[in-house]
Amino acid sequence: MTGSTGAGPDASGPRVSGRGRLGRWRDQVVALGWLVLVWNLLWGDVNWANLVGGLLVGGAVLVFYPLPAVSFGGRLRPGALLVFAGRFVVELVTASLHVARIAVQPGYRPRGAIIGVRLRVSSDLNLALTAEAVSLVPGTLILEVDRDAGTLYLHVLDTHRPADLDVARERTLTIERRIIRAVGSAAELRLVETGSSEKGTRP
Repeated sequence: MTGSTGAGPDASGPRVSGRGRLGRWRDQVVALGWLVLVWNLLWGDVNWANLVGGLLVGGAVLVFYPLPAVSFGGRLRPGALLVFAGRFVVELVTASLHVARIAVQPGYRPRGAIIGVRLRVSSDLNLALTAEAVSLVPGTLILEVDRDAGTLYLHVLDTHRPADLDVARERTLTIERRIIRAVGSAAELRLVETGSSEKGTRP
């Protein structure tokens, strides 16, 4: 009885440790993948040179500037990820055309605004991914991330009516919803599917 009781924790210890190491490796791989993606988006072209460069730069960042431990408890959904990527490209093109029209339209003076958007999933990973995706869309710039409140503060270009601010908030929450659908956990998915846009706070 005594021997079998003592053997239990010893037998389970390596398995727990192995799962912990596997989880840490998985998180590092996910972080490296996103760093490579951001590197290619910054260059504006996906090719072998940028992929290799992104791997080298991302690896150096993770080794010399280790990021805080971010637990990835979600599940990758390829279909939702493709939907996110496709709609994100459409938004990039649409926003780029809108900003270009503002730049060349004679006498037009756009008005900017700073708004706060409280996300429904306040995990570090979701804050980082949503902030990155929002900031890559022309006409929107992330100014600050309130980690404790789970809130993004962003500058939005060309806002003339209160309705334009509501559109910008809803656009941010929509991007968050698509990200969670692509890589979020079941609990996070329930939050974004059942939550309303009332989580977006006004300035």
